[in-house]
Amino acid sequence: RIAQPAMLRTAAALSRGGVAASGPIGSRFQSTATKIKAPPMVFIRGEEMTRYCMDLIMQRWIEPHFDTSAWEFFDLSCKSRDDTEDKVLYDAVAAGARIGAIFKEPTVTPTQEQKELLGLKKTWGSPNGAMRKGWNGITISRDTIHIEGMELGYKRPVLFERHAVGGEYGAGFKTVGSGKVLTLFLPKDGGNATIVDQRELADDNNAVVTYHNPLDNVPDLAHHFFSRCLEAKVTPYVVTKKTVFKWQEGFWQAMKTVFDEHYEAQFKAAGLLDRCGGKLPHLISDAATMQIIRWTDGGFGMAAHNYDGDMLTDEVAQVHRSPGFITSNLIGKAADGRMIKEYEASHGTVADMWHAHLRGEETSLNPLGMVEALIGAMNHSADLANAGPEVSAFTAKIRASMHALMVSGKGTRDLCGASGLTTEQFIDAVAAELSGEVIEVNTEKPVVPVMNEDDVDEEALLALWKELDMNSDGKIEFEELKHGLKKLNLHPKKMMDVQS
Repeated sequence: RIAQPAMLRTAAALSRGGVAASGPIGSRFQSTATKIKAPPMVFIRGEEMTRYCMDLIMQRWIEPHFDTSAWEFFDLSCKSRDDTEDKVLYDAVAAGARIGAIFKEPTVTPTQEQKELLGLKKTWGSPNGAMRKGWNGITISRDTIHIEGMELGYKRPVLFERHAVGGEYGAGFKTVGSGKVLTLFLPKDGGNATIVDQRELADDNNAVVTYHNPLDNVPDLAHHFFSRCLEAKVTPYVVTKKTVFKWQEGFWQAMKTVFDEHYEAQFKAAGLLDRCGGKLPHLISDAATMQIIRWTDGGFGMAAHNYDGDMLTDEVAQVHRSPGFITSNLIGKAADGRMIKEYEASHGTVADMWHAHLRGEETSLNPLGMVEALIGAMNHSADLANAGPEVSAFTAKIRASMHALMVSGKGTRDLCGASGLTTEQFIDAVAAELSGEVIEVNTEKPVVPVMNEDDVDEEALLALWKELDMNSDGKIEFEELKHGLKKLNLHPKKMMDVQS
């Protein structure tokens, strides 16, 4: 055995869970006779490359160490949804509402071309709407994933809450000609109708769109967001465009009310409001897009409406390398107050890699985002069942083993370049770690992952250099850099200067 860095030593201690253990780290998990009894959980299978990868992970990492007989599995592949007339989706949603802990693999929402290719009856819609409705979705939490000993995009955590309901995603629309549009609200109690909006349409071709933003669950979102920010020691920001979209004022007011009554004193005591005037900061969404690029030190959280949250978290993913390094957790609430949590990766099924796999070519899929989702779902299932520390101890070991391989040059090729491991090799390497083998890792000097330079426009980059090198001496001095970044409006700004 090779001496471990602090990260692995900590994971090893967690793996023992305070129970006497002898032999290699994790040996208490190795015997099939002593498998950990996994609490009830819903496991939703998808398709293509991510399903293939997760099948291997289940076979090599989970099934040798866990009794998963209490898990309920649902196949949400296009073929399964087609064969069951989408009953499988609604069965999965019902099971998720009952159990409260859900892991979901990436799924395919079929196009017309895929419908014909797969011989489907119809182009089945995205399952997300049914899940958010069935689980009383409050927010979608999307946070940066960090690997100890490796430099990614943000140095410290970035937390994001995207309101899980309302906005354009549930909009109704019609394409109409010239005329009049009248939007009426009819009270449920049969009271008098209220005109929400009326307008004349002069154009011959118009798209009329109607949607609403529910606000009843915003206080729940606020509590979830602020408590997470406090725990992670990051500064919270509420993002809207309420200066223009006046209807967004209600979201801000609900967030602020919860913060002022329950969290302001705690954030002040922790020093997390020192740089923003001691009050809950508000950001206009336009400003948020710029700060996400500028604030690469991390250490902040943002909460936004559904659509803004969708767009802004895509930007966070790009700064933090890719969607594979961002979590995506749907948080809902059962009628009895129990939290329903669904965990999935932020990326899709990786179809291009799947087609390469089908052609017999080597692939190298980084499963980090999916595994973080699986770990989250397993840990939440243990919390709901008031289980002992065994589940979280072993999931901590899975995370530590993955990180150790990645920083030691034995990760997948997106991080380690051509010398990185294939999909199957990486899964086998983690499986060996989980069986007690230890890899030597030196995390004293942070590892910088391999950068893909294929998409770099060197001609445009040289033009930018020349623009920044104002005196054409082949060097960029501090004042030149400051002038250039200010001209591009990319210069770092003081936090108080960007609030609105």
